[in-house]
Amino acid sequence: MRHNKAGRLFGRTANQRKALLRGLMSAVLEHQRIETTVAKAKETRKLVERMVTLAKRGDLHSKRLALAKLPNRTLIVKLFDEIAPRFADRNGGYMRIIRTRRRVNDRAEMAVLEFVDYEDAVLGLGKDKGKEKSAKKSEAKTAKKAKPEKKPEPKVKAEKKAPESEPAEVKEEKKTTAKKKATAKKTTAAKKTTAAKKTTAKKKAAAPAEKKTTAKKAAPAKKKAAPAKKKEDK
Repeated sequence: MRHNKAGRLFGRTANQRKALLRGLMSAVLEHQRIETTVAKAKETRKLVERMVTLAKRGDLHSKRLALAKLPNRTLIVKLFDEIAPRFADRNGGYMRIIRTRRRVNDRAEMAVLEFVDYEDAVLGLGKDKGKEKSAKKSEAKTAKKAKPEKKPEPKVKAEKKAPESEPAEVKEEKKTTAKKKATAKKTTAAKKTTAAKKTTAKKKAAAPAEKKTTAKKAAPAKKKAAPAKKKEDK
């Protein structure tokens, strides 16, 4: 049992294993994306992420430590000047492993090892989105640090909007329609008053005729009652 023995040996001696991992690390920093076995990708990811953290410091001591692990000045310059500034707002997790296929000969599981921002930085896909996200994060951090006191904003009265000026033709048409409506109302009111006067006049004319008819009916009734009184006298 291999207790407390971390790391993969790959069936090689220490010098061969160191050379293998250095070669994989240099390939990753140069091309920023490689395909290898899953076991080798996991080991190289550890080393490359440690190198990126050294490059984010940017001081002389960190450069010397990086050169001790990877003695290649051109790749170290690229790491410190190009790769590390891309991850200034990211704390760890600079690389990812994507399992792809199985190798033809020995059926070993293959994987792609690449930087997280490979599509944005190298291929140029979604550059604007990445910049907007980083700008928003930096603005949020500065806003949290500053936190200015909120002053009560003075209430601004809503200004009444002036009615839009209408053309002269429309105004004239409105005036004419209003005049027509007013005259129509006046004529209807006059007709109603004349009809009411006519009805009252008819009622007045009919009243004396009714009185005459009632008087004619009452006269013969009185005449008939008179002879009855004379008979009683006799």
